[in-house]
Amino acid sequence: MASRWVTFYRGAGPDSEGRMLAEILAWDDELLEAVHDYIQWLFPLSEPSMFNSSAPLLSESDVAAARSDLTIQANIRAAFARMLRFYGLTADTDGRPKQWVCAADHNHLRITRILRSLRLLGFQEEAQRLYDGVSRFNDAFPERTKQFWRNAMG
Repeated sequence: MASRWVTFYRGAGPDSEGRMLAEILAWDDELLEAVHDYIQWLFPLSEPSMFNSSAPLLSESDVAAARSDLTIQANIRAAFARMLRFYGLTADTDGRPKQWVCAADHNHLRITRILRSLRLLGFQEEAQRLYDGVSRFNDAFPERTKQFWRNAMG
């Protein structure tokens, strides 16, 4: 039987708040910024979230499904692409950093989670792309944040 996260990522079931993956991916940037409990569903880890007790915990079978199921892979890439747009790290953005490019912002934790989750799920190239994107703004971040990101990259 598929886990709740696998069902969610296949687009066949909701997250803990009743939201479908397609719904979250269609949110505008303001909603992505304001809501704080979706990121754990888009980019889960194998350990509990300190901020969302309803967050899924990736099992070995979840990771295996993500690495073998083409629908899950496509949806992970869609979630990744949406977050790149949110962070202003795509070719179709104007190239100016958004508000998260500063010394302290909750998005720094989200970026750490995304990096770790992508690597865990087998998306090393995507993780590297995000890391390279945020590294363009290195001077804006404290050393501790940059160290978290380096650690997330392995």
